[in-house]
Amino acid sequence: MKLWKKMLLGLSLGTVVGMLLGERAIYLKPIGTVFLGLLNMLVVLLVFSSMTVGVTSINDVRKLGRVGLKTLLLYMGTTAIAIGLGLMAAKLINPGTGIALAHDQISLNIDETPEFLHIFLNLVPSNPIGSLANGNILQVIVFSIFLGLGINFAGEKGLPVARVLESLSEVMFSMTGMVMNLAPYGIFAIMAWVAGTFGIGILYPLLKLVFAHYITCIFHLVLVYGGILFFLLKLRVGPFFKGMTDAITLAASTTSSSASLPATLHCVEENLGVSKNIASFVLPLGSTINMNGTAIFQGIAAVFISQAYGIDLGWQNLAVIVVTATLSAVGCAGIPGGGIVTLSIVLGSVGLPLEGIAIVAGIDRLRDIIGTVINVLGDGVVALYVAKSEGELDLEQYNSGEYISYEHGKPASTVTEAP
Repeated sequence: MKLWKKMLLGLSLGTVVGMLLGERAIYLKPIGTVFLGLLNMLVVLLVFSSMTVGVTSINDVRKLGRVGLKTLLLYMGTTAIAIGLGLMAAKLINPGTGIALAHDQISLNIDETPEFLHIFLNLVPSNPIGSLANGNILQVIVFSIFLGLGINFAGEKGLPVARVLESLSEVMFSMTGMVMNLAPYGIFAIMAWVAGTFGIGILYPLLKLVFAHYITCIFHLVLVYGGILFFLLKLRVGPFFKGMTDAITLAASTTSSSASLPATLHCVEENLGVSKNIASFVLPLGSTINMNGTAIFQGIAAVFISQAYGIDLGWQNLAVIVVTATLSAVGCAGIPGGGIVTLSIVLGSVGLPLEGIAIVAGIDRLRDIIGTVINVLGDGVVALYVAKSEGELDLEQYNSGEYISYEHGKPASTVTEAP
């Protein structure tokens, strides 16, 4: 049985068992607490290694100055917009209102939230090792960016450090897979405790959460991606979606940006007319750091959990969520369930309880279907923008309607768009 099915089963069984056990379900809570502790254990090194590796993938200094800067700004900009849309949708739909989970053990006082200027000034770590030890994720992210840039500018002498961090990144991804295999049990335990303590009323808000996510993803697709294509690039929108059909299908079925990368490269190069030089640079980077669909979920889930626990987030807290989620998206693995791991970063940045992760983890696969599609389409849009600005976009191919389908890892047949 696939992991997402096990997680959904854990959610369902946990709810049933919790209803049967009632308040006695609290004895299962320690199992969930251990699972959350394992997730928290991964975060710092996962973000540090994958973030640095993502930056070092821009290994051409000239491209770093021009193409790399365009790519990074577009990826970060669209991600920030995605989070903002997610926060607005959650505030409008209020999916977590009425759940009333207990939060008497949560050490959070919104009135004592530091000034935004203070948060901004504290982004730069005076002691990077201390930031790693203390789990200050924002400072770790900033240090990772500068370390990645430093490795690139060091040239060949920086390669040994890059290889070590790439190896560390792979090890952390492997550990993430190990911990995520325990997710069904952790979700079962915490959902049993939640259902036993607070009743069946938790399910309806979860459906509202999924609805809010899908609506926001569609809105982001039309407003942001459609706006870039139509207004900035002066391109017809229809050929883009038709040319990306195979990548969309693979993204929805695998829910993995990384697994979809070969199909995305094929669609962008062969169907949309982006030069191989641009596509091979922009798309692998995008599969690592461009997570618009995941970012939308981060924003919605954070507000959902705050509403569920009756915690009011002010504008300063929302601003911190935007900054944290935008930067942590760079360190989010392009694999199924990667967003659940980095959600703990977002929650921790504003003091929200990590227990909320288990509540939303059960529906992670449902949201990841459209979320991964949004991620992959975002990569394609950015590749088109960079290619056109560099004069490396074949407009004739883009508008021709003659597309080569991608099957089982290789081009299969030419398909001509019907008139």
